[in-house]
Amino acid sequence: MSNAPPDLLIRPLGEAALCCAVDGTIALEHQQRIWQLAAALAQTEGVLGLIPGMNNLTLTFDPLHADGEAIEQAALALWARPLRRQQAGRLVEIPVRYGGEHGPDLGDVAAHCGLSVDEVVQRHSQAEYIVYFIGFQPGFAYLGGLDASLHTPRRSEPRVAVPAGSVGIGGAQTGIYPLATPGGWQLIGHTALPLFDPTAEPPTLMAPGDRVRFVADLA
Repeated sequence: MSNAPPDLLIRPLGEAALCCAVDGTIALEHQQRIWQLAAALAQTEGVLGLIPGMNNLTLTFDPLHADGEAIEQAALALWARPLRRQQAGRLVEIPVRYGGEHGPDLGDVAAHCGLSVDEVVQRHSQAEYIVYFIGFQPGFAYLGGLDASLHTPRRSEPRVAVPAGSVGIGGAQTGIYPLATPGGWQLIGHTALPLFDPTAEPPTLMAPGDRVRFVADLA
């Protein structure tokens, strides 16, 4: 694990927000530094909200009662701190029905990757993934850790409606659609596990730092 953090670029988003972005490739260590920065900034006077993204962190503040430049300098100072040892997140197991009506693109993914359908399912379900951040939809977890042999481009023509619970691959990532929505990821399976419940606390099943495993449901 590197001791020196990558460069952090900070730019204003209007008068009441800042975007802190990592100048580097997507990597778990960079994301862990984003989580650490968010936790530290949560204790900083004047900061109202924190939204982690992939290799970036957006923060909001009240410009009438806080100095944006001072918050920026505080963020840079906090970013320079060494990365603390990260505790393992919760393990969340996701039961998945692969293929058929549940995963209409599984055969196309197998053909693109030069693998059999069974090999795709095996490699997808044997890996352990890390939740980098929640975005796009409430409860949609962007996961790191997809086997490079399964990287598959998004569909050339996105679907108008992707069912809630669909498990897909898009480029170098895999994820689950919590709600029905248009989407262009390759659909390889489906889970009945609810990922977002606005009445629950917390409302999302997964959180940044959690570990995820997909379990093939053979029933």
